[in-house]
Amino acid sequence: MGEQTVLEIGTIKLDWSDWVPWRDVSADNRAGAGVSIPNMIAGVYEVRSVDNETDDRIYIGKAGDLRLRVRQGLVKGKLPHSGGRRIREQEDVSRLVIRWAVTSRPAAAEEELHRAYRARFGRLPTYVLNS
Repeated sequence: MGEQTVLEIGTIKLDWSDWVPWRDVSADNRAGAGVSIPNMIAGVYEVRSVDNETDDRIYIGKAGDLRLRVRQGLVKGKLPHSGGRRIREQEDVSRLVIRWAVTSRPAAAEEELHRAYRARFGRLPTYVLNS
């Protein structure tokens, strides 16, 4: 038998922001018109419709820099984002809300959020291609 490695992942606690309207995330916050998203800080984020009664998410993602990934990639499309373009083209973004949580382990948190979502709904969120 080859070498053995034991990984003990441990608990990750996520303190979620409030749900914020897509348009508020899109607004430039330098003049105080938008919302402040943690800058140069890793985390995870979720997108859902305000019309949602089942707690269904359309996207769950991770970020090395929440502000860049969420505002510049997902919402504005200024940076590549795996689901952002499709969401902007196929959804009424005025009906979408976003929330985020800071974590030093975004990949592990995203993986667990995807696992829990799949266990509850039998699938990944609509715009998540893989986990």
